[in-house]
Amino acid sequence: MKLLLPQWGLMTEIVAIIQARMSSTRLPGKVLLDLGGRSVLSRMVERVRLSKLITRVVVATTIDPSDEPIVKMCQDEKIDVFRGSLPDVLDRYYQAATKYQAEIVVRLTGDCPLIDPQLIDQTIQALIDQKADFSCNRLPPPFHRTYPIGLDVEVCSIAALTFAWHVADEKHDREHVLPYLYEVKGRFKVVQIDHTEDLGSLRWTLDTPEDYTLLQEVIQRLDGCNDFTWLDVLDLFRKDPELAQINQAIQHKSMFDVEDRSKRVQS
Repeated sequence: MKLLLPQWGLMTEIVAIIQARMSSTRLPGKVLLDLGGRSVLSRMVERVRLSKLITRVVVATTIDPSDEPIVKMCQDEKIDVFRGSLPDVLDRYYQAATKYQAEIVVRLTGDCPLIDPQLIDQTIQALIDQKADFSCNRLPPPFHRTYPIGLDVEVCSIAALTFAWHVADEKHDREHVLPYLYEVKGRFKVVQIDHTEDLGSLRWTLDTPEDYTLLQEVIQRLDGCNDFTWLDVLDLFRKDPELAQINQAIQHKSMFDVEDRSKRVQS
């Protein structure tokens, strides 16, 4: 169903694209790990679907044979799935956005099962209200963030995504999808939502075994439910500060960290 968004001036198709692959270097197969009786990716898709503004949720995986299990899970659970380039994630996003006729694109990564639908909607609304090209609730290092790692939302217009797809040629721009839109100040109109309290040191994403241990503990303490808010999670950390110590030694990747994924592509 399309929503009428007067500030945008269109019956706008807002497509959330969740990038996911099995070939993670630090924790292979992480998006399909069990988390409270269901996969990490399945939990995340359900939470994204709680957004009031998103009109479609798509999992964007790769043509690499190793990602067949992701495709099967999506088919079994009736989730839209798109297969594209493994190394060129920007191209994967552009092709998926074009296929599903997106006018606004929400970029999410499949290792964020605690993603919050209200934060997603706030980030979308910021793009619309301020007539921006790109909005977010965080940027990767070396930029500053105030929301916990794992609540990451990036939103852009299809026009901005298309422009980046045409002209961005640095490896980190192609792998991390949208840096071209924000890495040079003034190139595009960028809006960042910040939290009143700096919680950027909290790590709620899934990239290492330590992260997995933490997320299992969080879901267990939430009794396995999936309709919690990020503030419910924060409350757990307020009550038990030792939770944050489980994965506090993990170094978060920067905007310039890239992998050599090209060797994995199968013909």
